[in-house]
Amino acid sequence: MLKNQLTYSIKQFLLVYLAWWLAWAFIQTLVLHRMLLAWQPAIIDAVVTNTFLALACLSTILLYRYYQPGAGNRLYRLLFAICITVLFCNAIKWVLIYVFAQNTVYLTFLENSMPLRFVFSFLMVSFVSVLNWLWNSLQEQNNQIKRKNEAEQMVKEAELAKLRQQLQPHFLFNSLNSISALAGSRPDEARRMIQQLSDFLRGTLKKDEQNTVSLSEELNHLKLYLEIEKVRFGERLEVDLQVQEGSSAALIPPLLLQPIVENAIKFGLYGTTDNVKVLIIVELQKANLKIEIRNPFDPELQSRQGGTGFGLSSVQRRLYLLYSRNDLLHTEKEEKTFITQLKIPQAK
Repeated sequence: MLKNQLTYSIKQFLLVYLAWWLAWAFIQTLVLHRMLLAWQPAIIDAVVTNTFLALACLSTILLYRYYQPGAGNRLYRLLFAICITVLFCNAIKWVLIYVFAQNTVYLTFLENSMPLRFVFSFLMVSFVSVLNWLWNSLQEQNNQIKRKNEAEQMVKEAELAKLRQQLQPHFLFNSLNSISALAGSRPDEARRMIQQLSDFLRGTLKKDEQNTVSLSEELNHLKLYLEIEKVRFGERLEVDLQVQEGSSAALIPPLLLQPIVENAIKFGLYGTTDNVKVLIIVELQKANLKIEIRNPFDPELQSRQGGTGFGLSSVQRRLYLLYSRNDLLHTEKEEKTFITQLKIPQAK
């Protein structure tokens, strides 16, 4: 297919070039004839002149294909144009003198027109040189932009990977501590928690290379995490997951909900012996997937617990890196309820 496209491009170029050559040769023939030259010498002059001029322009293109003068060597372009023009003028003069050796009238006309031919050919070669310089400048600019975008993308991906990796140790250590506590008194639950933790971490590794996953896949992964937390907290933890029908196919960055739900469980359950209900509401609204997470909130208890807020800040940073927006994560406190709202843009 690539070979066919290349052949088609070459044919297109040749057709355009042939049309240009014929048009310019025709115009030059008319001009020479109006300058009192007979039709035959006018046609031969136009054909020879335009053929060599085309070769001069082609030589210029080939020269700059293999060598591009730097910013400090722009004078070379002028020197190249002068040299190619001199060669061109000498070539057509030699050929036309050879063809019209017996035509003294034409030879006189040729000698008198050489300065004009030199100026015209120099302008044409210079024009091709300038076009080539502009084309290569645009190409280099596009390459620089491409390299810059690739570098920024690599930095962004590295930061995203770092954020995901930083979230895992905190949850992993808590889970291992719970397994250790369960191993002596409730070994069956400890084994079940180990299996669930294994499934959770295996799913985490699979998602590390993905930019987005379906909502249903993300919720299945979240349920694995909640099963582990329920082993830790038993009946004290209740999660009410309300998902709007038809939103399962919506796309969401992988492992985005787990740190938010973990944050909700931490400030809802830690430091209290009461039962706690975490409410998760998922709705598809026009071009956004809206996710709202509600959990009990005690300001006094939070002030004693402290916390760095790393979970929510990392989620906000991930959303900014992925969507270049700072308004996709919103939190508010409503009496004794902490509300986290997410908006995930959906491609149209």
